[in-house]
Amino acid sequence: MLVRVVRGVLTACGAVIGTGVAWWMTNLLNSQRITFMPIYQDIVVYLLCCFVFAIILFVSSNKLISLTVRFTKAIEKKLQEMPLTDVILGAAGLIVGLFIAYLISFPINQIALPGVSIPLTVVIYILLGYLGISVAIKRRDELNWLVPLKKTSKDKAMLDGYRSQPKILDTSVIIDGRIFDICKTGFIEGPLVIPSFVLEELRHIADSSDVLKRNRGRRGLDILNRIQKELDIPVEIYEKDFDDVAEVDTKLLKLARILNGKIITNDYNLNKVAEFQGVAVLNINELANAMKPIVLPGEEMVVQVVKDGKEVGQGVAYLDDGTMIVVDGGKKHVGETIGVLVTSVLQTAAGRMIFAKPKPVDKVS
Repeated sequence: MLVRVVRGVLTACGAVIGTGVAWWMTNLLNSQRITFMPIYQDIVVYLLCCFVFAIILFVSSNKLISLTVRFTKAIEKKLQEMPLTDVILGAAGLIVGLFIAYLISFPINQIALPGVSIPLTVVIYILLGYLGISVAIKRRDELNWLVPLKKTSKDKAMLDGYRSQPKILDTSVIIDGRIFDICKTGFIEGPLVIPSFVLEELRHIADSSDVLKRNRGRRGLDILNRIQKELDIPVEIYEKDFDDVAEVDTKLLKLARILNGKIITNDYNLNKVAEFQGVAVLNINELANAMKPIVLPGEEMVVQVVKDGKEVGQGVAYLDDGTMIVVDGGKKHVGETIGVLVTSVLQTAAGRMIFAKPKPVDKVS
């Protein structure tokens, strides 16, 4: 019923617009002495314009109503997202800006230049109205004394949401197990989210016929139980699944966008895809690499060459934290502990690799 009333009002508005257009056209035709129908010309122009504009607005009324409703809802949503103090300060800034615009435009309107004064007045009102809103909101901290309002529960919830962004765990980082120790140190805050499809994947791995995969799956389930029982950090199970998506990584990315959360992983490929799609990721391997001691070219160290390298004459050694050292010319020293000189360091998301060459000194026993 309401839609019909609105369509009727729009049709009537179309007829009114048509009347105005017809008045302009008849004046133009009469001033130019253009006559198509000597007797009924004005009546025909009025009827034709009213009918055409009424039909145009009647036909497009559904689309106009839809656009108006969507525009209104968009504005309402933006206003709901804004803190109440910003709305009040913005309205006050708009009033001040319009008042200043009135004071400036009043002498301009006294000038008898309608082609200049009217457009200039409109520009002044729009500009100063916008500046009033913008300045009031951007300087809210200095103007808070004008609006002594207490934070509502919604404002507090919003602030808590900013402070505690959900952290979504993927399968690889749960099986890895280091997430438990990191959470225990308190460096990760906010709720840990365990999607149901990740739990399902862990269950399938734990039920695998392959002994290695089965042990990995059971280790992941044990880590989750320890996180839930031994740590104070809240753990939430996200029950909803995405049946239209097959890949678990794709589901994780979709969930992160829905919850506005961050994915915790050690999967290099997932990290790259998330970075491409603009999803925040906390990579455990990157954290581990950042915590490793910094090694600079020119430093000396003592290592044990344990195997051959990929290239001819290379040997491979490892630091205590697992960092690989490629020793140029170290193949002949496999099984020996020697002094090396660092030549370069390669840092990637997958890990750190050190390149070195044997020192020109005697072997270290």
